Amino acid sequence: MTFSSTEIWFIIAVLGVGTYLIRFSFLGLIGDRPMHPFVLRLLRFTPVAVLPGMVAPLVLWPAATGGQPDLIRILAALATVGVGLWTRNVLWAIAAGVVTLYAGMGITAP
Repeated sequence: MTFSSTEIWFIIAVLGVGTYLIRFSFLGLIGDRPMHPFVLRLLRFTPVAVLPGMVAPLVLWPAATGGQPDLIRILAALATVGVGLWTRNVLWAIAAGVVTLYAGMGITAP
């Protein structure tokens, strides 16, 4: 499917306006009002939810293997979660995942 230049710019403009309206609906309309403590407590978990949401597709459907799950990446993710739960330290968890991933890649490399 091919699009003309005008159609592409129209799509970009519509997506830009849509993105602006989505953000404005939260920041512009309710940004100056005090929020309920329950909502503020839930918003604190946003960064904690975003990182796994970005990493999970890379673990379960990596492009490097054609979209097939890879045992090394799954083991690295499990090591990250395990060390994170054990130590309660993000840096140690990330380090454990990186070491597991690169050790596994080094073992299977020809």
